Amino acid sequence: MTKIDKIKETFKEHGNVLTTAELTSYKIYYADIQRLLSEGFIEKVKRGYYHWIDESNSSEVVIINSLFPDAILCMDTALFYYGYSDRNPVEWHFAIDKNVSKQRVKIDYPFIKAYRTEPYLLHIGESTGTIDETPVRIYDKDRTICDCLKNMNRMDKEVFNKAIQGYVKDTKKNIPNLMQYAKELRVQRKVKDLIGVWL
Repeated sequence: MTKIDKIKETFKEHGNVLTTAELTSYKIYYADIQRLLSEGFIEKVKRGYYHWIDESNSSEVVIINSLFPDAILCMDTALFYYGYSDRNPVEWHFAIDKNVSKQRVKIDYPFIKAYRTEPYLLHIGESTGTIDETPVRIYDKDRTICDCLKNMNRMDKEVFNKAIQGYVKDTKKNIPNLMQYAKELRVQRKVKDLIGVWL
């Protein structure tokens, strides 16, 4: 096994993302990292974090999970996941505790949009899903729609309308959940005005 193969195996064991400190612990030093970067084996995703570029496992969601294990996928990412939007978002949208360092969400790749959320609201409607065969934390449908109502003025009108219609037609929607989340997230009036008429 060549040195490159060994390094590749090491990355694979860590979901294809390693920190500088972890690389050093495996005796992969600065000069090695620079060579791996220049030869296109790895890429820098943020200061001190490197991703192994492997065609068979280049899923961005793996990087998201590695860098933000505490984040919950939301908004446009969740809408696309549930089929409420046919636009595959160019950024990964996720909610994260508003008290985390702003430095943490400054990354070059993948493109992300972080919604900094009050800690007591962060886990309302949290669920699990699978994207590219990778388990993810994601808001359920009802929380996703409440978030859309909360952020409706910042959303693309067409995406917003399609999301509401998609939810209304969804036979698996959970109205008691929707109403409970709406109360906690303070969007009851919007639920009544914009969704109540369809139910």
